[in-house]
Order: sequence, then structure tokens, then C-alpha cells
Amino acid sequence: MVARISIGASLYGALIYNQTKVDSDQGKVLLSNRIMENEDGTLNLSRCMESFNLCMPMDVRTKKPFIHISLNPHPDDVLSENQISEIAQEYMEKMGYANQPYIVYKHEDIERHHIHIVSLRVKEDGKKINDSFEYKRSKKVTEEIEQKFGLNPADKKQFVLNIPSWKVDYNAGNVKHQISNTVKGVLQDYQFQSFSELKTLLSLFNVHAEELKGIFHDRPYHGIIYSATDDNNVKKGNPIKSSRLGQFAGLRSIENKILYSSEKWKDDKLKNKIKPKLQQALNGTTSLEQFISNLKQKNVDVILRENTEGRITGVTFVDNQYKAVFKGSRIGKEFSANNVNNLFRGQPTNGRTTKQEVKREQISRSVEQFSPKESIFHSPQKTFTEFLPNLYSNPEEDKTPELKKKRKRKKGKQY
Repeated sequence: MVARISIGASLYGALIYNQTKVDSDQGKVLLSNRIMENEDGTLNLSRCMESFNLCMPMDVRTKKPFIHISLNPHPDDVLSENQISEIAQEYMEKMGYANQPYIVYKHEDIERHHIHIVSLRVKEDGKKINDSFEYKRSKKVTEEIEQKFGLNPADKKQFVLNIPSWKVDYNAGNVKHQISNTVKGVLQDYQFQSFSELKTLLSLFNVHAEELKGIFHDRPYHGIIYSATDDNNVKKGNPIKSSRLGQFAGLRSIENKILYSSEKWKDDKLKNKIKPKLQQALNGTTSLEQFISNLKQKNVDVILRENTEGRITGVTFVDNQYKAVFKGSRIGKEFSANNVNNLFRGQPTNGRTTKQEVKREQISRSVEQFSPKESIFHSPQKTFTEFLPNLYSNPEEDKTPELKKKRKRKKGKQY
């Protein structure tokens, strides 16, 4: 069993995420502890919020007082809802949350059913629940639960990203919520060193990210918008500003993620783990199709970009085991676009390639080393008015005369 722990300052965000699953028949509430129920035994969002607030001390020093846990049994484990509830209670008890308010949700949106638990990290007396060596203790607890319930041992490496379940489906509706979940999951799990690599990764999930930068009405603007796409990478519907999704999807968050990822790559440990996998997939390969198939078996996706003449101009790998996105040349010359093109010249690509995408790559500024003083984005910027022409007018075309303010007449004699 794999446990994933995240902490935050927003209770509403965690509750609405799980409640949405329940409302769409993709989840259900298994049990709750110290949470007020309706007369029929069900829960609603407002009473859940009230229950947590009643247990929240007045003077809270902890900046992130809420915890969101997901427990993921091995895919081969078949458990009843009573067993899952018992496992959740035992986990919370051993982690020190037995007397805290919490709700246990079962998610059924993917074949591998799993549970989410929302709770409070602060006791009613204002003291924080012990979080020393929290991840190590959690690992020990899950191992004990596996032994007690006869479960298959599970490891994070066994839980590969299920792309179909993460893909945005424009026709399914609620596009903003879909994009928000996908972007949040990608930013949380994956390492990337440029916005270009992030864009490539998001394209696997039918999400397109675009930078907006310029000056409008003498005021500078700089941000990101996200759009849903179909499987052919064609944008669908209206774009959504990052601010509507949350701070996690904005510029500052992505800049910090790029800096963090760049630090992790400096010692070459991650590179040394990934490179042998790519070499094994490439050795003895006689066709591009076989190379892609070999990579799939090693849980690696590859995105190829080609120009109008059919030449491969870009190669990006996505390692779903080590959660890393990188250009082939970053690993070695043998995985660069030029070498891959020479090896498999003339063979059809199965990656997501568009002529528009290639054109952007050709005119974009190449920035190998990230600098916070410069833009982190490699694609050409588009103006905000290109996307929302009906919301803004061109100031040069605005011929409306300015109205002069009428001077207020002072009382008394006028000289």
C-alpha cells in the first residue's frame, strides 16, 4: 500500500475535490469521525466545514493546518468497503489522528480504487499533531497494515501514471475542473527544467499551456492561460487564465518548480538512473516503432516533433517511473533529435506532432540556462487581445470623447 501525504491551508479545496467525485458518482463517503451528519446519515459540504471549524482552535500558528492523504492498495488487492474502512481507521490511529475530525472517501474514477482522507493537523488545544519523520512513519504503518490484512506489498514505482484517467475530455464538460486537476497533478509529481518541457508533458493529457506577455492600455501583463485540446492537439473551447485555477498554476509556482527541478538534476543521479533505460530501448532497434514500443515497456513516453519535410526536429522523453521530463540531448547525443532522425530517417512518427508546433520551435528563443530575470518560456508570446478580442478594445480606435468635469461653483461673492 502506498500512502501519499499533502498538507495545505485550504480545507475547502480538499473537500470540494472529493465532493465533486461523490456528486459525479465517481466516489463515495465510507466513514467520518467527529463530523456532523444530516438526518439521513449523509454529509454535506457546509456541515463538514462547520465540523472542522468547531475543532479548530482560535489561535492557530500552523500555516498549513489541514492534511489530505491518499491510500493506494496494490492493484491486485480486492478489498470490501468494510475492509477499506477498517484500514483507514487503523492508519489514522497509528499516525496520531484517532481523535481528530476526518472524512474517508473512496474514489472509483479509475480501475484501481483508492481512498482519500481529509483531516485536521492541529488539536483543539492548539498543539500540532506530531509530524516528525511523518513519511517514514507512514511507510512503516502501511507495511504493518499489509501484513495484518494479507495485502500485496506495493511500492511507488509500481504506480505508473494512468494517462487515460488524467486526460482532459472536453466533451465530458466541467473543463475548468478537469484542467485544474490535471495541471495540479503534473506540477506536483513531475520534474521539468523549462516551460517547453512542461508544455510537452501537458500535451499528453490534452492540455495546452500558453504564455501571455505584453502591454495593454499602458499596463504590463504577464501570465499563463490553459486550454483543453483533443487527441490531435487541436484546442477546444475558451482558454482559462491560471488565476482561475489557483496559485499553483501561475508563473511564480512554475518558476519555483523549474528551479527546484534544475537543482535535482545537477548531481546527475537522476540522469544516471534514466540513461540506461533509454540505451536498452535503443540498442538493437531497427525501427522507430520498435524504439517507441521498447520505451513504453520501460514506462517511458516519447514525443517527437517534425517539420514539413518529415525531419525530426525535437525529441522529448517522459519517464513515468522517475517522474521526469527532459529533452533527449540532455541525456546524451545519441538521444538528440539529430541522431534519432539519422537513425530512423523516413519512418513515420507516432508522437504528437503538428506543423504549428514545429513553427514555434523554429522561431523561439533558445534558453538553456534558466534565469529568474528572464522569461522562463521558450515559445513566442501572444497578446491577450488575440485570445479575448471582445473583452478589450484598441485604445487607438476608441474615439469616444472625454467628458469635461463641471467646475463646482463656490459660495459667496465671485471676483
